[in-house]
Amino acid sequence: MVKIRLSRGGAKKRPFYHIVATDHRNKRDGRSLERLGYFNPIASGNDKRLELDLARVQHWVDHGAQLSDKVALLLKEATATKAAA
Repeated sequence: MVKIRLSRGGAKKRPFYHIVATDHRNKRDGRSLERLGYFNPIASGNDKRLELDLARVQHWVDHGAQLSDKVALLLKEATATKAAA
C-alpha cells in the first residue's frame, strides 16, 4: 500500500520534513516513490512554511494512497490557503 507521509530532514533541533509518497513498509526516511512537497514547522519571516503539489497528491489518492494523520491536516491547510489566495 502507498502512503503519503512525512520524511524528516534538517539538523538536530531544527526539523524539516519532505512530504513523500512511499510504500508503507519502507523506513520513515528511506526510499520514496515521489517527493510531493515540504513542511517547515519552524519557518519565520519570509520563509514558506508549507509547499505542496496538490495535483500530484490527488493523483496518488485517486490511485489508492493513504494519507497519514499529519499530512491530512497539512493538506487541509494547503487547500484553505489556496482557496483564500
